[in-house]
Amino acid sequence: MNGIPPDIEIACSTRPRPVVDVAAELGLTAEELDLYGAYKAKVHLESMRNHESRAGKLILVSALTPTRAGEGKTTMTIGMAQGMRKLGESVSCAIREPSLGPIFGIKGGAAGGGYSQIVPMEDINLHFTGDLHAITSAHNLLAAALDNHLHQGNPSGLDPRTVRFRRVVDMNDRALRDIVIGLGGRTQGVPRESGFDITAASEIMAILTLSESFGDMKERIGRIFLGLTGERKPVTAEVMKVCGAMAMLLKEAIKPNLVQTLEGGPAFVHGGPFANIAHGCNSLLATRMAQHFSDWALTEAGFGFDLGAEKFFDIKCQYGGLCPSLVVLVATARALKMHGGVKRSRLDEPDPEAVQKGLPNLDKHLENIGKFGLPAVVALNRFSHDTDEELEMVLSHCRGLDVPAVICTGFEEGGEGMTDLAREVMKQARDCSAEFHPLYEWEWPVKKKIATVARQIYGAEHIDYTKEARKDLRTIERFGYAGLPVCIAKTQKSLSDNPKLLGRPKDFVVTVREIEIAAGAGFLIPITGSILRMPGLPGTPSAEFMDIDDSGTITGLF
Repeated sequence: MNGIPPDIEIACSTRPRPVVDVAAELGLTAEELDLYGAYKAKVHLESMRNHESRAGKLILVSALTPTRAGEGKTTMTIGMAQGMRKLGESVSCAIREPSLGPIFGIKGGAAGGGYSQIVPMEDINLHFTGDLHAITSAHNLLAAALDNHLHQGNPSGLDPRTVRFRRVVDMNDRALRDIVIGLGGRTQGVPRESGFDITAASEIMAILTLSESFGDMKERIGRIFLGLTGERKPVTAEVMKVCGAMAMLLKEAIKPNLVQTLEGGPAFVHGGPFANIAHGCNSLLATRMAQHFSDWALTEAGFGFDLGAEKFFDIKCQYGGLCPSLVVLVATARALKMHGGVKRSRLDEPDPEAVQKGLPNLDKHLENIGKFGLPAVVALNRFSHDTDEELEMVLSHCRGLDVPAVICTGFEEGGEGMTDLAREVMKQARDCSAEFHPLYEWEWPVKKKIATVARQIYGAEHIDYTKEARKDLRTIERFGYAGLPVCIAKTQKSLSDNPKLLGRPKDFVVTVREIEIAAGAGFLIPITGSILRMPGLPGTPSAEFMDIDDSGTITGLF
């Protein structure tokens, strides 16, 4: 199994448990599953009606502002689930599906790592059960119908210049960011500027991950905002008359996927929106299933707390009526060194002074957790090159803040290296009397919601709006979309909208360039700084190191 340290091959020589046995651990029967081979399954939505809920406590795993490679949130989530299971607890994790863009780019997959990953890893990181392909197809069906609508006489009077609904593909491809379509003469469509986003940024992805049911998903699809007529009236997806066909393409994708951790525990893996350009959480249905069938439900939100976690609390929890109990904040010495001014090429070298200088970034994220009324536990993800002095510096700092902190070795030791964290999390969650609350109310004015997030979570001094963004605000007010929450698109590399401002920046300005209306998903997307919704490949993509031999053995995938 690629991505696992060489010495784990012996431990993993035994096949994973049949997924029907994993399901049985949750009380699910084989009849409530759609099997995709022996080790993957989709769970029927009606299964929650067939069993009494265990009302499991919900734990969110987040992180400080990460390095390019990430700090191991998924690994820590899976490892903690394995640790709880070793302690005899009923536990499920609920995480996102990988995107092919990062897999072939730089970050790799999203199945964890080392002894703390989900299996079958290769299948999960590649096509899995086809959910992202279904989402891509449904999204592009609407895009094709829209352009056909324009070509066939444009009966709605849609102004092509107001259309922001682009096509999507599950790949990093900068050449597709901005294109001109409809070229080649009158029979080839209406020429206009357009482009591609990555599938993780698709509104269909957001819709699927926030839907309560199949019927709810169909209704949301119909509400997708496409643009304005010449008389400045909104045109929605319902006008294109393909919403039923789109829902048909998603009939299997809406069902959560069930797989297992390396140690055989249940893992729900469903949906994969990015947190820097979308809301960064797995599906509401998968999280509900984890809570329904287990005493503990562990889930993660993408990138730093300022992105995925804020959106988890202010969007997903509000739509789903979720009430989390605690936040696990993943920290690493290498990320702290980055925020302390160390160059990327030297992050693996010992530098306690730089760790000390980077601690204000950790402090800011801990402060932000408190703004939602929740306690925190710091999971200090230990890397092989970390020194005891560096780690003790972080532990001592957390003791001074009266925040529990635990060194975690889940990558090297699996659940055994996560039992200390598991015990601390369970203790804090059981003893806690804090009450969760969102950061803002949805009925507030749009600019007040944006300012609240930017000032309180990012630490911004001022929020600036371009001419285009101010025009978008008028459209939002005019057509009744102002009551939606905000899903701010922002760089993951900094608390600010400037990726070069590391640590805990202050006195900075956040610039809102435009605001997209994602009425189907049910939120507004203020786009800040130079954030892009279609990533590009790096100079040396990870795909260059991947291969498969004649026997079907995959190498280089991680």
